[in-house]
Amino acid sequence: MGIVSPGFAGRRRSGSEKLPPGQYLVTDFPVLSAGPTPRVDTGKWELRIRSETGRVYTWDWAAFLRLPSEDITVDIHCVTKWSKFGTGWRGVSVDTLLADVETSAEFALARSYGGYTTNLPLQDLLGGQAWVAYRYDGQDLAPEHGGPARLLVPHLYFWKSAKWVNGIDLMAKDQQGFWESLGYHNYGDPWREQRYWGD
Repeated sequence: MGIVSPGFAGRRRSGSEKLPPGQYLVTDFPVLSAGPTPRVDTGKWELRIRSETGRVYTWDWAAFLRLPSEDITVDIHCVTKWSKFGTGWRGVSVDTLLADVETSAEFALARSYGGYTTNLPLQDLLGGQAWVAYRYDGQDLAPEHGGPARLLVPHLYFWKSAKWVNGIDLMAKDQQGFWESLGYHNYGDPWREQRYWGD
């Protein structure tokens, strides 16, 4: 657990400030994972969105690649205190994936090959804020960085950008994911240094 100063909510970001408090800049791309790296065959890959009513929407790899995709350039911030500026990705917006999904859910739980989960408010996946990314720096996304596809939610700490994503459950009530159940902050805003419970 980190040292917590009661009442401290971080500092506001100015227009020219790009590095969140407590972070340092890297030029490489550190690899951190909770367990072994799954090797997922795109011939067997599937993405499933399950609504709170139990309805399931699925895409295999070919169908996923036929969806409209976009190039994204964003800064990313890891809870272990590194940040990397101007990272380039290609992916499908979560807005696109949810376009035909009827839901009144307020929360989402991302699921990954290997069993990893992470929770988010659904609103943080909408409005052009999140993607399922399958390319990085002009190349197919490498397994160690979450390939063949990972969730990309750059406005939150990077553990929320689940590697090897294979599903998103839409839920009426919040449910903690892997790191959240072990003491990481439930939301994870890098600008407010929400690293651990109580931050």
